[in-house]
Amino acid sequence: MTRQVLTLVANPDADRPFSSIVNAIEASLRETGISGLNRDLLEENTACDLFFTGELPTEMPAQLLPDTDYCLQPAENRRKKLLLADMDSTMITVECIDELADFAGLREEVSSITEQAMRGELDFDDAFKARVAMLKGLKEEVLQQTFDERVLLTGGARTLIQTMKAHGAYTALVSGGFTFFTSRVRELTGFDMDDSNELLFEDGMLTGKAVEPILNSMAKLENLQRLLSEKGLQREESAAIGDGANDIPMIEAAGLGIAFHAKPAAVNAADAAIRFGDLTTLLYYQGYRKTDFVS
Repeated sequence: MTRQVLTLVANPDADRPFSSIVNAIEASLRETGISGLNRDLLEENTACDLFFTGELPTEMPAQLLPDTDYCLQPAENRRKKLLLADMDSTMITVECIDELADFAGLREEVSSITEQAMRGELDFDDAFKARVAMLKGLKEEVLQQTFDERVLLTGGARTLIQTMKAHGAYTALVSGGFTFFTSRVRELTGFDMDDSNELLFEDGMLTGKAVEPILNSMAKLENLQRLLSEKGLQREESAAIGDGANDIPMIEAAGLGIAFHAKPAAVNAADAAIRFGDLTTLLYYQGYRKTDFVS
């Protein structure tokens, strides 16, 4: 039978001690009839692996772990050799287009469209064109101001990328956002490549248009498929992480698809979610110990 691993990562705001959660989970696992249960601590009071042989009821982890991040997967091929990551609200804490709109006095209108697109309620291409059109006339220097004043890396972003690269993985930042920001976030974190949308300018101002074709969900998926082929990797050796509907195709196609503080549609499509922790949680899901992290 397949050897499985259930990785548990503590919610930093939980009232209950992590050790008591792990003990309760182990007791519940034994009641299911699984065999060979073994605990491996990844970080004291923060993360651990529970290895076992057998199958769990599909709904069991969610019922047992309402306040803990967890990932249930086969024990083999955990450390991924390819990572594709979304940028806005994943590798960084904001939606860049919403921040640009704030400088144009249109934050509420643009943010509403962004939210609907992330939930999958609007066609991404249509929503993208509508929002970019609303930025027409915004001065080019506002992009740098937005980056300097508004863009913050999500906790663990650089550690995730640097650690995976140190262990031989290739990392790609794929975004429905803009090259101005992805190129800078790539530099800050160490991604091997970035792919996104290029805004058009005229006389130092945004034209309200971007270069086509638009990088959408299918383009993210195509990046995953291309990189798997180019690197000679199998699907099981890849991971993808994102937060919105635009990330669903690559999340579903990757060997390990992760929804990060995500909209319900992305959570439903993913193999596992990160609801409470930062991006280093994805390292724990791959079996990395805290001592393996590269800051």
